[in-house]
Amino acid sequence: MAAITRLKKYLTSHDIEVWEFVELTATAATAAAAVGCSVAEIAKTLLFLVGGTPVAVVTCGDMKVNSSRLKQVSGLSGKVKLPQGDEVLSHTGYAPGGVCPFLLPPELPLFLDSSLRRFPVVYAAAGNSHSAVPVTLSQLEQLTGGSIADLCAPLPEKPNRP
Repeated sequence: MAAITRLKKYLTSHDIEVWEFVELTATAATAAAAVGCSVAEIAKTLLFLVGGTPVAVVTCGDMKVNSSRLKQVSGLSGKVKLPQGDEVLSHTGYAPGGVCPFLLPPELPLFLDSSLRRFPVVYAAAGNSHSAVPVTLSQLEQLTGGSIADLCAPLPEKPNRP
């Protein structure tokens, strides 16, 4: 697994700072609270199994991946599902809550959702559940080799409860 120290060294060599927090950053909501930004500005890295083949997607925290679009863009077929925690670790090298788009295995396809274009800077995890990395979409594209694609739709609004 790529330790946060390895990730820090890699990102520092590209003039990108890793932020560490006492607060938990494992979800888009907790990361946004720690960073001090909107949930939408969190760049969440998600792993999917498409017909059993792992595919990673980076999208904004307020977006949901559309399974049909993911299959179309990836060229894969079959059921789209979220893997178990041990599968996430084995396919990405990171535990759930700390999956980041950097230093992923080269054979893992990575797509960057076009929703990331909405912000000059987004905040990705840095390999653990207490970190964030401020990056631009251009930096994500350059450092990850990910392809930009239109994969997501906004998450449905949660109804207000009295």
